[in-house]
Amino acid sequence: MALSRPLAVAATTAIAALALAGCAPGGSAPAPTNSVEVSTELTTEDVVLTIADETGFPLTDELAAEFTKQYPNVTFNITRDTFQNLTANAPKLLASDTPPDLIRLPTIGDTVKDGLLANLDPWFDAYGWDTWSEAQLAPLRVNEDNVRGSGSLYQLGLGYSITGIYMNTTLADQLGIDAPPTTLAEFEEDLAAAKAAGILPIMAGDKDGVVNFVVQAAMNQYNDPAEMMDWILNVPGATYDTPGNVQGAELIRKWADAGYFPSDINAIDYASFVSRFQGGEGLFTFNGNWAAADTQAKMGENVDFFLVPPVEEGGDHVAMGAANSFSVAAGSKHLNEIVFFLNWIHTNDAARQIVTDVTGAAPGGDPSQKQPEVAAGSLIEDALAMSAQIAAENGQVDFMANATAGIYAGAIIPESQLLVTSQITGDEFVKAVQAFYEQELAG
Repeated sequence: MALSRPLAVAATTAIAALALAGCAPGGSAPAPTNSVEVSTELTTEDVVLTIADETGFPLTDELAAEFTKQYPNVTFNITRDTFQNLTANAPKLLASDTPPDLIRLPTIGDTVKDGLLANLDPWFDAYGWDTWSEAQLAPLRVNEDNVRGSGSLYQLGLGYSITGIYMNTTLADQLGIDAPPTTLAEFEEDLAAAKAAGILPIMAGDKDGVVNFVVQAAMNQYNDPAEMMDWILNVPGATYDTPGNVQGAELIRKWADAGYFPSDINAIDYASFVSRFQGGEGLFTFNGNWAAADTQAKMGENVDFFLVPPVEEGGDHVAMGAANSFSVAAGSKHLNEIVFFLNWIHTNDAARQIVTDVTGAAPGGDPSQKQPEVAAGSLIEDALAMSAQIAAENGQVDFMANATAGIYAGAIIPESQLLVTSQITGDEFVKAVQAFYEQELAG
């Protein structure tokens, strides 16, 4: 498809009532604020599209710039807030008289039940998204019981992430570590060696809760991935209080007791722990492929990126990964235009290359389409290989912070701050998070 050519076929097979609202059993969603015929042809009128995104992630800026370059009549207004604030405030933003057209929405919560998100099914049919990976789209669906994993499509990803461990190879060489660890026990040996040598074993921060990358990574090695996914997707009867999760959380408490984290961990936010690691502080850090390009730029060849090692040698890997999920507001005044933008991100070669260059993530869309080019031996090449390996081993789980709208700010942040400073046990952490989850789901 030519980069500057809009899709020429208009589809008018669905009306906005179908596209705009979702209903919960026993109740009705608010009336949609707009009506629109579904079209795959971009308007020629001047349009300003608004995006509410997360602080510290430049992908939407670069995609918007490229889109405006190709379609000068469309410009963007992008606002940003922290992950914590954006997650907590999303329902209020979506319910306002002037909602953003597109919003970074890691946690759907009750936004579908409350009629705040556009149902993308009509555009799914109009654009022919049935050729896309259904495995990637499934977590972005919500059914009539307000359970994720099936039903209508309410989100799309701007890249599809994978998480792992970054290792400072300069420090590793000083410690005689010549390769990434292949088991969790070997990883712990490396942590102990770093501590003994006066090197910070793990650079992490928990001012804004991002130590959950480390906490869930430990849990994933002991827990059944399907059990964690059921809990995150709010499947009835699913629980966080499992022996595997407790064992993983207890391992984090053990690392805290051993002094493997920064002493000021609860004062370090995401941007700070990333920059401090890139500046040479810490043997390891837990992060995602979205940091690959920037980390490579800052550290050159002095860094490796690999999957969290399993408990047993040769065992399957488990890693957090998900769509960098965005939703369209039901009240958007530019529904066709913003969905055109989402489709363009998945189908346009330049856009797909931007997604991979900026995030290190696979761009999604039709798997038969040409894949972005990456530099041989780069962290992004490693990240794409890690994604393929996790897919082959069926070891991908969503982020536990995405389980409910309030769980990140209400439980994961405060409880993990206690856990990583040795103030509560792993069992207490798990039980506290589960208790909050049950209370939130009960309304």
